[in-house]
Amino acid sequence: MSRRALPALLAAMLGLIDSASPAQSLPETQLWNDRGNAATAMVAGIHRFADRELAASVLRRQAHWNRDLSSHEAYSKSIAPNRERFLQRIGAIGQRVSPVELSFVSTPDSPAKVAEDANLSIYAVRWSVYPGVDAEGLLLEPKGTIKANVIALPDCAITPEQFAGIAPGLPRPAQRARNFALDGCRVIVPTLIDRSDEFSGNSKVRMTNLPHREWIYRQAYETGRHIIGYEVDEVRAAVDLFTRPGQPKLPLGVAGAGEGGLIALYSAAADPRIDEALVESYFTARESVWAEPIYRNVWGLLEEFGDAEIASLIAPRPLVIVNSPANSQGNPLAPVVAGPPPARNGRADAASGRIQPPKREAVESETERWKKLAGPLATDQPVSIFGTLENASNGETSESLKDARPHFDPRTRMKRLVEGLSEYTQSLIRTSELRRYAYWAKADNASPERYLKSIDPYRTAFHEELIGAFPNATEPLKAKTVRLSDEPKWTGYAVELPVWPDVVASGILLLPKDLKPGERRPVVVCQHGLEGRPEDLVDPKLKNVYNAFGAQLADRGYIVYAPQNPYIGKEEFRLLQRKLNPLKRSLFSVIVGQHARTLEWLSTLPQVDPQRIAFYGLSYGGKTAMRVPAILTQYCLSICSGDFNEWVVKNTNLERQYSYMFTHEYDMYEFGLAERFNYAEMAALIAPRPFQVERGHKDAVAPDEWIGYEFAKVKRLYDTLGLADRVDITYFNAGHQVEGKGTFDFLAKHLNWPTGR
Repeated sequence: MSRRALPALLAAMLGLIDSASPAQSLPETQLWNDRGNAATAMVAGIHRFADRELAASVLRRQAHWNRDLSSHEAYSKSIAPNRERFLQRIGAIGQRVSPVELSFVSTPDSPAKVAEDANLSIYAVRWSVYPGVDAEGLLLEPKGTIKANVIALPDCAITPEQFAGIAPGLPRPAQRARNFALDGCRVIVPTLIDRSDEFSGNSKVRMTNLPHREWIYRQAYETGRHIIGYEVDEVRAAVDLFTRPGQPKLPLGVAGAGEGGLIALYSAAADPRIDEALVESYFTARESVWAEPIYRNVWGLLEEFGDAEIASLIAPRPLVIVNSPANSQGNPLAPVVAGPPPARNGRADAASGRIQPPKREAVESETERWKKLAGPLATDQPVSIFGTLENASNGETSESLKDARPHFDPRTRMKRLVEGLSEYTQSLIRTSELRRYAYWAKADNASPERYLKSIDPYRTAFHEELIGAFPNATEPLKAKTVRLSDEPKWTGYAVELPVWPDVVASGILLLPKDLKPGERRPVVVCQHGLEGRPEDLVDPKLKNVYNAFGAQLADRGYIVYAPQNPYIGKEEFRLLQRKLNPLKRSLFSVIVGQHARTLEWLSTLPQVDPQRIAFYGLSYGGKTAMRVPAILTQYCLSICSGDFNEWVVKNTNLERQYSYMFTHEYDMYEFGLAERFNYAEMAALIAPRPFQVERGHKDAVAPDEWIGYEFAKVKRLYDTLGLADRVDITYFNAGHQVEGKGTFDFLAKHLNWPTGR
């Protein structure tokens, strides 16, 4: 045989083999011949989608506003609903102590009056904010006539003592609190939670490198509170102090730089009693807030509020925006933060994020937007307080001030403040269960039918307020498929489905070979966990925690679909969460949309019974099992493996190693979840459909006691509904893995597929 004839013969033989094997693609689908790294491509596409959504948010914000510029009074009334939503967004919703109490802080060797000269006296003070929570800082009292009250907020890396000029660290012109006092203002300087990590952790569990602000942020976020909201309320408590009955009525201002500029801007927007605001080295466009430290992440902020919109809440009151140029040594009031404290000695797990001084062009552009929004009511010139900022120290004859406290250490105060906010937040966590019970009081469990109707508002709230809802898929339903595997009992196809521009759903479909013409079978959607891929579940040759449960189920005659979820790529997918949260969206907003499109496509397949599509996920797939079927009711049952637990405690506990407070998984936190939904409540949205938990006794995700406590609530609900046979927990004596015994029985029973056992 000639060499030329051999390739032709081989091609003919391959053609005969291929003609006898399953098709390369499914009928009525396009051939997916450029699959490549589908998971990486998916995440990259969602990034492009999120970037466009962030840019588009600027124009969308106007839909939330109805400004009336006809008068000061009409304007203030027209923006009042926006102000209330703003307070909710930043978590400034706690009940403040009333009346506020101011205390002078002293010890036998540390007097309350910490410094004094011919012009002013400086005192160490604290004032009440929430029950058990005090703000602390300095009070500067001029000795002459007082023209105004000012709350002055340095960047959180600057102590009140430095801002007041009684501790080294700032050049004289940057000692803003002292300058205001010399200009005749009574000044109170709150201590902001700083970016160090000295007290972030539990020495009995592990210390971390989370900045103190992130340490508080993580706990608070789950309760619908925020480090920003806490500090805004500290300012509002100081406003309460200055506006008490019987106090002389003086102009009241707030001024801040860096992180203090953020708090000053937000406080003036939150509290109309503030007459004038000065924001330095902070104001700019916020569409890249996802790249800033995570403690600036505010759920849903950019849907309604950029810095310009927040400034419009201050109008018609004056807002002075200062963007001081840096000198050769830099601007001492403008923070430059390259990232969290460095990981070291086992201290790790902080979220990424950096701060750079605002660029002049961005400041000018955002300022111009503010002036267009508020029109003639936008005032950027000081009226009665901040007009002498640049020359407040000119001609000053005051001598150097010295701190009279010989052993004062600002770290002791910081420890007290961090622990105080932690304990306050933990008290909210401990009592959140009671608020969930109250929230769910309108669920009617008199019968399954009445129950199902009564929980519709809860499902809507969970989807739209807690998870975040994108519109339904906008792209045409044109599937791409390609054959991947040919096993004795089934054939595997990779599938890609368009959802939104640049966003796809993908996965692997296993079709049994013994399907008869016209037969419709149940489907089990098998979901991988963190950093997983569909192949991990459906390749019978792989030995891992999934135990090839997708392949096992296909061997038993089920149609199996294993989706690719986008929680892959470590920081790459976590940055998606950072981009989506300010849009009032989350990673699960995307996942819900992908699964909705997947269900839509599966329902078109002639082999599929659309009434019998079940969900079964391990680990992060178990998180998906709690959230996606709670929203998408076409899933006829759900099995949560290796994840079900006392989720609120899992996220926020400071005493046990299981907690996400001690891991890098900052993507787990969902704003305000603890107030309305724990895992029992998510399961309540799955009810009255069958629900099962698969739990290994040795699974380190949480102790059995947490799982048992939360599951008892689910069991009680199903029993009350008369549906005890639809709920189950199956235990096994191993770790974080799929066992596939009790769960396979559960699937066979509720999908009416006896051969599935």
